[in-house]
Amino acid sequence: MIITNEDRLRMPHKPADVVPFLEAYIAKKEEEIAEIEQMVSRYEKRRLKEERAYQSMSSLRKLLSGRKPAHHLAVEYIHYIKQPMERARLLRQEIERARALRDSSAPESSKLSELDSFR
Repeated sequence: MIITNEDRLRMPHKPADVVPFLEAYIAKKEEEIAEIEQMVSRYEKRRLKEERAYQSMSSLRKLLSGRKPAHHLAVEYIHYIKQPMERARLLRQEIERARALRDSSAPESSKLSELDSFR
């Protein structure tokens, strides 16, 4: 039988299943954060490349080609950097909550009842 990520991340039904669930949950959230940071990095590289290309143009080409208006750049910043980084910050908070729960000395049965907040 093959166990998929979805199977491992289903809510545990027994107290003994809490720690493996939390480990899988933390790993999944860390992967999401890495993907978000990669996306932001790709966007920043693309913007730098566009800016360098614009700066290397002759004055006449700059005059003819133009560049994106500032408000377009602001919207792009919000969409490609600010919102994803806010999502990454929230994921880090969830990871800290999960780690605190995993490392707490509370009995497994009480940890099981606290997992409802992770849905």
